[in-house]
Amino acid sequence: MLVNDNPTIEPPGTNPENPKEPLPQTEHSKRMVKAKKVDTLDNIQELGATEIPTAKTNIHVMTIIGQVEGHMVLPPQNKTTKYEHVMPQLVAIEQNPEIEGLLLLLNTVGGDVEAGLAIAEMIASMSKPSVSIVLGGGHSIGVPIAVSATYSFIVESATMTIHPIRLTGLVIGAPSSFDYLEKMQDRVNKFVSDHSSISEKKWKELLFKMGELSRDIGTSVAGKDAVRYGLINEIGGLSQAQNKLNELIKANKETKGLKQ
Repeated sequence: MLVNDNPTIEPPGTNPENPKEPLPQTEHSKRMVKAKKVDTLDNIQELGATEIPTAKTNIHVMTIIGQVEGHMVLPPQNKTTKYEHVMPQLVAIEQNPEIEGLLLLLNTVGGDVEAGLAIAEMIASMSKPSVSIVLGGGHSIGVPIAVSATYSFIVESATMTIHPIRLTGLVIGAPSSFDYLEKMQDRVNKFVSDHSSISEKKWKELLFKMGELSRDIGTSVAGKDAVRYGLINEIGGLSQAQNKLNELIKANKETKGLKQ
């Protein structure tokens, strides 16, 4: 039996009918080509590409898309970001010494308030630098998630809808229900004002604005206005966010070096 000393050549396969009998190299090669064709077909069907680019990097990319799903499971046709998937990832990023920064991509309509705030609090409390980009939209509870990063970007075409919290389902008609809703809104207000440059007065002005949103109160803020109000740090896209995150990673390393 020949020994394959060339690591670039695949070793012969085995005959499934007789595992001790090696298949001819030509037959094994045919199977390898067939498997590669299947993988390529799957990539085209799933992602519209023949190959998926991969690279070893010190930056972890996380997406917050669709609707942030909380304690209630949403219908299967809804595009969702499940908080029970995101939170363990954030813990793993914090613990992994090879990951030095987090790039957060947002295109979300909002969703569960407590789940969104939990994600935002975890991002804000990480020791590693993070940068967020609002792409398309960062609406409702997506606003606290966007501002939770160390530095935030928004593309010019993106918007952020700011409106008060709304309850769904059965609501008890008692003053305590309103008090609970008000306290929850205060939690969101405080988080946004603490993690961005927008003033509490301006935030509440946008929050309770009448006449702009159909059948609702609040404001739809475009990219440049989000920066002008101090909600987001800067207009920019992927390359700007990548460069900024690299700067923050470098500064974080220098700070740790000085402490040591």
